[in-house]
Amino acid sequence: MGQLSNTPHLAKGAIIGVDLFNPLSSLISFQYNPQQLTRTLNAQTASADEGDRSEALRLKGPPTETISLDIDIDAADQLEKSDSNAVDMGIYPQLSALEMLIYPKTLDVLFNTVLQASGSLEILPCVAPLTLFIWGKRRIVPVRITDFSITEEQHDSRLNPVRAKVSLGLQILNYNDLSSSHFGYWVFFSHQVIKEIMATMGSSANVGKLGSSLS
Repeated sequence: MGQLSNTPHLAKGAIIGVDLFNPLSSLISFQYNPQQLTRTLNAQTASADEGDRSEALRLKGPPTETISLDIDIDAADQLEKSDSNAVDMGIYPQLSALEMLIYPKTLDVLFNTVLQASGSLEILPCVAPLTLFIWGKRRIVPVRITDFSITEEQHDSRLNPVRAKVSLGLQILNYNDLSSSHFGYWVFFSHQVIKEIMATMGSSANVGKLGSSLS
């Protein structure tokens, strides 16, 4: 029986490492959407010890926001279909795609090694690819991975992981963290514009309720 026409389409969350030289190196669409995610926001207000009362309501920028979530990855469906990659490697490729978000690229490491061997006085740390966290079409934000743990829950006969839980801590990067010439700056700016529109819609819906409660 085909899928019912009125069945809602299930959007998949994703994490993408934007790398122009290897676009497919870190593109992770969640196999199963996490049951929950925790968002923590800390307001960036003026310091209380500045003493100027005119500063009491001043904001230094958008709040710092962190996200924590658990991702389940399982090769059961692929193994049932005898997928060659799953049979040969389990979920190792999927785990590797996530892990590469916090690894420097080997070409950058080699380049810095050559510079060091040649006696260069300035060797810059490798730059990570821009990482985007996608949770529906209205929440696409640039992030930095701050916490990362993998619990490999099951392995095949060759010790390939076939089921795992990945726990991630993400810090959203805003326009105070990035240069205005950086693509991520404008990704976050667009995210805030969408949030302002959503806030106006939510407030408008509650105007009538507030009036009724005060009458």
